[in-house]
Amino acid sequence: MSDSTTARPVVLDVWCELQCPDCHAALEDLRALRARFGDRLELRLRHFPLDKHRHAFTAAQAAEEAAEQGKGWPYVEAVLARTEDLAAKGEPVLLEVARELGLDAEEFDTALIDGRHILIVDADQAEGKAIGVTGTPTYVIGGERLDGGKSQEGLRARIEEIAERLLAERTDTP
Repeated sequence: MSDSTTARPVVLDVWCELQCPDCHAALEDLRALRARFGDRLELRLRHFPLDKHRHAFTAAQAAEEAAEQGKGWPYVEAVLARTEDLAAKGEPVLLEVARELGLDAEEFDTALIDGRHILIVDADQAEGKAIGVTGTPTYVIGGERLDGGKSQEGLRARIEEIAERLLAERTDTP
């Protein structure tokens, strides 16, 4: 007997880029969703660096290294809080944030030089393009794509509604 149907969280893919002011604005909604649903909602960061932000691709790789070192979301939130700083100063900001969070900054620097996370970022971006992501943030939950790049208005409520429905369906299934 398996209880995987009740234990499996609903997945919310968050297509994001770390130099994007709209993604920074979306943090409040993501925190509220995390507070409301806890472990029942899995927030998955998906990378979608935009060409107009020249440090976004490197920042995505840095976020992957932070995740590997166990502090993915804290790193993402800290970098998003400094989008203007990142735009002005670039890579040094990424290493500074890593140090502030107690991450191995030397390993961080090496990861950015050797490009060990490039394939993950490229794969996320390719998948995003394939499903119609054109800007950030974009959310995908229960097969529905919600574009937050144009406006965050009403998106949290819509995500909550979909998550509640999906969770109810999972508990109703024997």
